[in-house]
Amino acid sequence: MGQPKKILIVSDTHRKNENYFALLKQLEPLDMVIHCGDAEGSEYAISQAADCQVQIVPGNNDFFSALPRELELEIGGYRVWVTHGHTYYVSMGPERIKREARERGVDIVMFGHTHRPFLDQEKDLVALNPGSLSYPRQDGHRPSYAIMELDEEGKACFRIEYM
Repeated sequence: MGQPKKILIVSDTHRKNENYFALLKQLEPLDMVIHCGDAEGSEYAISQAADCQVQIVPGNNDFFSALPRELELEIGGYRVWVTHGHTYYVSMGPERIKREARERGVDIVMFGHTHRPFLDQEKDLVALNPGSLSYPRQDGHRPSYAIMELDEEGKACFRIEYM
């Protein structure tokens, strides 16, 4: 049992951060922000703008980043793996990254790269891609992000949102 938590998950902002900054104001207070890569050198601005903990992994366009390539986090009672996804060929589909997540024994994998939102909730694994806030590629091309909320019992619920 604990405090409810609200986590914003974004990806593929590619130095075009206006939507991200607007979203922070709209959604505050947040407990955490997770960025799944391709911030392209704006990691500092992304971190400084948020009034909470920010976790960022580099993407395939973050050439000189000193960020850890992947993260494994504990969020509530969940083991969460954050990676950009390009090295797991997510553009070809989620099968490989989901297999790797299961091998790692995580509950949730968060990734980006495709610029398309994706949420797959199975009994043993949640696979989540928030899409892109800056250059969406799905039908309708609406900037997208994801919210993870933990209730008082610590149970997570996920949703994809659009700007």
